[in-house]
Amino acid sequence: VQRCGPVPVYKIGFQLFTRAGADAARMVRDAGKGVFLDLKLYDIPNTVEKGAAAAADLDVLMTTVHASGGADMIAAARRGVEGSNTNILAVTVLTSFSKDAWQEVSNSVESTADTVVRFAKMAFESGAHGIVASPLEAAAIRKALGPDALIVTPGVRPSWAGADDQARVMTPRDAAAAGADYIVCGRPVLKHADPAEAARLILEELS
Repeated sequence: VQRCGPVPVYKIGFQLFTRAGADAARMVRDAGKGVFLDLKLYDIPNTVEKGAAAAADLDVLMTTVHASGGADMIAAARRGVEGSNTNILAVTVLTSFSKDAWQEVSNSVESTADTVVRFAKMAFESGAHGIVASPLEAAAIRKALGPDALIVTPGVRPSWAGADDQARVMTPRDAAAAGADYIVCGRPVLKHADPAEAARLILEELS
């Protein structure tokens, strides 16, 4: 956070949250930055509502639930953050899934893109403020949900970075052009010899 000063929002996933807990989120907030708390809640509605409320108490900008948890669970998450500045994002299909892998696990002939849009519509109608999805589906989600939905895209890789374990990737500039409001770009920064320079290059590409 200190080295990559111009970056406005920092993602805290379950790896860091398990090790450092809420202190990690507070540290980022104290530095004047936004927090994307990516814990991907998936449980019965009452539990998810209370978990979302706890995230809102940390004043995070965004927190995540799994869209596959269903309409009631997503509506409960929205209730948990009402009156706060926290946005509920629904995760559709993880960007590590290829088409064949998704069809195998879902036991469905529906394409990954069709599943993402179907999940996105259900989640947005159930109260989610936005969607987490591959940048390859960002344009279709924007078309389906209109201008008010937040779209956050992981699986973003600059041309100078490797894809790692992401199966559906796009460059930062292309993801923004496709309709993403926020891009998630972790390992290209963290694995770079100079993280600050990597962040600078990504921000320059976006601008």
